[in-house]
Amino acid sequence: MQTTIYLTRHGETKWNVEGRLQGHMDSDLTELGVRQAGWLGISLQGVPFDAIYTSISPRARRTAETIRGNRSIELIPCEELKEIYLGTWEGQKFTEIEQTFPEEHIAFWNTPHRYRPRNGGESFEQLQERVIPKVKAIEAAHQGGTILIVTHAVTLKTIMAYFKGEPLEQLWSLPHIHPTSLNKVVTTKNGYHIELHGDISHYEA
Repeated sequence: MQTTIYLTRHGETKWNVEGRLQGHMDSDLTELGVRQAGWLGISLQGVPFDAIYTSISPRARRTAETIRGNRSIELIPCEELKEIYLGTWEGQKFTEIEQTFPEEHIAFWNTPHRYRPRNGGESFEQLQERVIPKVKAIEAAHQGGTILIVTHAVTLKTIMAYFKGEPLEQLWSLPHIHPTSLNKVVTTKNGYHIELHGDISHYEA
């Protein structure tokens, strides 16, 4: 039995443009972010989704609503699909964090398996423990079906690392997860096959 899982990140946000960390905090989609969600929605309009799961963050939910289009499917909100929690870093610019927390900043981006936050946020291990069981449960609930998961960059990186069987040490390996980049994983009794990873072929000029 084959189960198909599509996964994407929300569209570009105002804080993405400003270089601010979002985490559990939120900022609105930009005009481009709305268009990105629309482009992906158009490219997926022929896919018969059995279910659409979304992070409860407004930026992810709005992206999911746009991709859903005129399908008569309820969006299923999931707390577990939220972005990594970044504590006091949220709302601050990357450049500010780099200056104020140089060692943790380096660990976050270079040795994620050794990142130990002192900002009140989550480690990557804690993110794994939150999100991977939920993804497994979603997959189990829709055996033989086709589902869409709308989430966030670091959360999506963590999910794809699980499907690839890669350790946290390699979390930041390519490809980049651009806004609304598409990932597609097909699961069978023989394991996982990644058909798309970080695909942005739906982007328009």
